[in-house]
Parts: sequence; C-alpha cells; structure tokens
Amino acid sequence: MGYKIEKRIEISTWVITSILLLLFLPRKRLREAVPLFLFKQFMTWFFGLMVVETGKIKYPFRLFFKNATKSSFTFEYFVYPSLCALFNLYYPENRNRGIKFLYYFANTSLLTVLEFFIEKYTKLITYNKWGWYWSFSSIWVTYYISRVFHNWFFKVPADNKEINEKYVNR
Repeated sequence: MGYKIEKRIEISTWVITSILLLLFLPRKRLREAVPLFLFKQFMTWFFGLMVVETGKIKYPFRLFFKNATKSSFTFEYFVYPSLCALFNLYYPENRNRGIKFLYYFANTSLLTVLEFFIEKYTKLITYNKWGWYWSFSSIWVTYYISRVFHNWFFKVPADNKEINEKYVNR
C-alpha cells in the first residue's frame, strides 16, 4: 500500500490542471492553445527524456506508462504543456519589460517551488545530479522558446490592401 500520497498528488494534479483549463482557456482561443500545448510536449519529450535517461532526475512513482518511459507522463505531457499554453495566452504582450520579467519569474518560480517540495517530501521525483536551479533555468528557457514559437506561429498576416497595392495593381 505504498505511494498513497504520491497517487493522491498525481490524481489531484490531473484534476486541478483540468479545472484550470476549463476555467481559463477561452473557447475562442482554443486554436491558439493547441499548437502551444503540442509544441511544449515536443520540447518536454526531448529534454525530459534526456534528463531522465542520463540519470539526473528519477521518477520512482508514475501513475501512467510505467513500462513505456522513465519520465513522468503527468508532468511532462499534461501539466507542464497545459500551464505553458495558459502562460502564452495570458502573456502581458503590451506591458513594459519589467512586467514581462515578473510574469516569467512568477510562473517559473511557482513551478520550481512546487517541484522542490514534491521532490523533498514525496517519491514522485528524485534529484540525482540535479537541483532546483536547473529546474528554474530549464522552465524559464522552455517558456521563452514557447513564446518565440507563439510569436512565429501566430504572425499577423499582412494587410490585404497592402498586398493588393504592392503586387496586384502594378
């Protein structure tokens, strides 16, 4: 009957993340959230497996796919991509750099602090050759990369009037 608290935390994480998505993911922005979610899954698949396979992090208890992968399906493929999609949807685009920095810092810090306590008090994650500062850095960098992807993927097309004047009406 071991891992009772771990099982509760993992199930609670699924429920809380699902509720966050239902409450804060506007239906009209779903088309914007899905590519961000999938892009973040791609990044966490690559970096997460690299960290786990090199032995830097270990996930002793996993609720899903225990024999398929050594990484945490819950965190790497659902929670982290979901939070990243919400991060990008609510990014303070028209605010000053200080506010943007605080937005990155607050989001990254929240995840890092939660991971730190989960690592310290449960068997959901174990740091071998890892530290909270690596988590903080990697979360910040992947949030930044996802923001760059968002800006590239959702580029506003040129005004049709400009296109017509420039190319069609010569």
